[in-house]
Amino acid sequence: MDRWLGDGGMPLLSGVGASLDAYGVDGEDLGWVAGAFTPVELACNPHGTVQAGVHAVVLDAAMNFAINSALSGKDRTRGTLELKCETMRPAMLAAAYAVRGEVTRLARQVAYAEASVRDADGALVSRATGTFLLYRDA
Repeated sequence: MDRWLGDGGMPLLSGVGASLDAYGVDGEDLGWVAGAFTPVELACNPHGTVQAGVHAVVLDAAMNFAINSALSGKDRTRGTLELKCETMRPAMLAAAYAVRGEVTRLARQVAYAEASVRDADGALVSRATGTFLLYRDA
């Protein structure tokens, strides 16, 4: 997992100004990831506001990383089955945000997770929930 810190193995993340910087497991299988998001021009519309689709990319990646941090061996997420994103406040060009992804439930074939983007004051900017298909190296 350490090799994926930074862009999460996805250059698209660093391209929009996001990074995944720390991860771990709380309890038996409750993986988490923490990161940062400082939006660059590529992530924004002409008014300097981050596009909702960019929020979705960052939040989806955070949930995937959190799930993968909870899996052992060669087990990994295979794909996103369902993703719901909500934007509560605008994220602005060059502002600093915190990203966090957490596993809410890990089953045999699927995992459930949630992620958020928060501003410097801790206010919720965007959030997502998702369902992910797992690959198990049985």
